[in-house]
Amino acid sequence: QVQLVESGGGLVQPGGSLRLSCAASGSLFGIYTMGWYRQAPGKQRELVATITWVGRLNYADSVKGRFTISRSNDKNTVSLQMNSLKYEDTATYYCNVATSQLNYWGKGTLVTVSS
Repeated sequence: QVQLVESGGGLVQPGGSLRLSCAASGSLFGIYTMGWYRQAPGKQRELVATITWVGRLNYADSVKGRFTISRSNDKNTVSLQMNSLKYEDTATYYCNVATSQLNYWGKGTLVTVSS
């Protein structure tokens, strides 16, 4: 069993910054990709950013240049630094761990960008 716990969401003004963190615990072995997805009200969940075990990065076009994903393999954590936030970044952000066989999800943390 793997548990993912996100933190760092909240209310921020447009142009502001937030940092999301996710800690993974439980039976995690081997190589896995970590990432962040988001889901806005009335929309499907979408990829924000992922980082592989060896540090290969993938970003959604909408966040390139503004968001930075990082991870610590030793600590089983993944973070998302979000800068220059826009209204359209408002969503619930979910941490994800993808092994060769399974996907694990956190419960999500709400990010609201509003003036």
